[in-house]
Amino acid sequence: MSIFAAFQLSDAAYDQSLYLYALLFSLTGWFICTSLLGTYRIFRVARRLRVVLTAVKAILLYVILIEAGLNILGLELVSREALLYHYGIFAGLVVCWRVAVTTWLRVHRRQGYNLRKVVIAGHNEMANELRNFFISHPEFGYKFMGFFSNNGKSKNEGVIGSIADIEGFVLEHEVDEVYCCPDELKKNEVKQLLNFADDHLIRLKFLPEPNSYIYQRFKVDFYDVLPVMMVRNIPLDDVVNKFIKRSFDLFFSLFVIIFVLSWLLPIIAIAIKIDSRGPVFFKQIRSGIDNKNFECYKLRSMYINKDANKLLAKRGDSRITRVGAFIRKTSIDELPQFFNVLLGQMSIVGPRPHMLKLGEEYAQVADKYMVRHFIKPGITGLSQVRGYRGDTTYSYQIRGRVKLDIFYLENWSFWLDMKIIFYTVYNVVRGDKAAF
Repeated sequence: MSIFAAFQLSDAAYDQSLYLYALLFSLTGWFICTSLLGTYRIFRVARRLRVVLTAVKAILLYVILIEAGLNILGLELVSREALLYHYGIFAGLVVCWRVAVTTWLRVHRRQGYNLRKVVIAGHNEMANELRNFFISHPEFGYKFMGFFSNNGKSKNEGVIGSIADIEGFVLEHEVDEVYCCPDELKKNEVKQLLNFADDHLIRLKFLPEPNSYIYQRFKVDFYDVLPVMMVRNIPLDDVVNKFIKRSFDLFFSLFVIIFVLSWLLPIIAIAIKIDSRGPVFFKQIRSGIDNKNFECYKLRSMYINKDANKLLAKRGDSRITRVGAFIRKTSIDELPQFFNVLLGQMSIVGPRPHMLKLGEEYAQVADKYMVRHFIKPGITGLSQVRGYRGDTTYSYQIRGRVKLDIFYLENWSFWLDMKIIFYTVYNVVRGDKAAF
């Protein structure tokens, strides 16, 4: 928009091809700047001034990058007048948009929407300070439910139960976040709280000890001048990252459905029907984001059998049909899951969804297994391209898969997704030894 306006306001003659080149150059520059500075990582408690300053830094870097790029490449896409108009309009639009969005969110939350329910485990000076922050800043959208403490504090002080009561209260009232004062809890209570949070997809954050700001390798958010340490930092909790990933999922899945599945599925369907009796598609209930069940679609690769929802396929499995062996080897049997992506139940890249019975078994073998359900499952994933596809006969294979899944959700980036997709296609073309 700013480039188009710059063309209109300046004396530069409008040329469609020139306009498209300038637009592409501008978008590339802005993408590089925002990626380097993390401009779109806006946290719930971020001040508007900080949001504006972050945008201004990105704009300044953008101007420098565009000017350097034009000079180095010797390009003269637009006149100097048009460039100045573009910089001014672009800066105004970016700053105004970010201020407008953050303001709207704060008004929305003050009215009682988009709230996150929180409790505090422990009751000390830092806990009281955090409680006061929640109450005095309704624009950040936190609903404080109460303290839990073993120190015999009264309900007049906001204590609504002991540490042992937290789990029941959190589940009953659908609490989103638990803030913990570790110096107020016993070691086994902290460990139990960590396991409970991971198993039930609750965000757990730690407060430092009073008068002590010794930070370990946690992510730290600042609520005013009060530091709050987060145990598990998930990039896809950020709304912009979610938007980027979902946009790509929609575009990619629609492309595959329209240009590949539209002609490939009928051919494979005929082959499946000729080869064996039964339906073309195999639908199975699997665990998705937040451990919610969904119906996962696949092309049927086995003869109809009673163990389809109990036993994972093994190498040389007699249940696999001739056509099934081919579509499993080439991963064609997974293609219907692009419809799951389109419906928002899955993503292109993410932890592979497991059948319910296997999920229960894996949770007993691999520590922190439930953590992988913080994000959507994927058609492919980091563990698949790193050699943990298919067979999970041995415990180390299950633990290795879960370890890589957790690494992915804690280190997600758009470029990581691109690398995983590339290696997925590469493995299919080359032939994956783990596929059968």
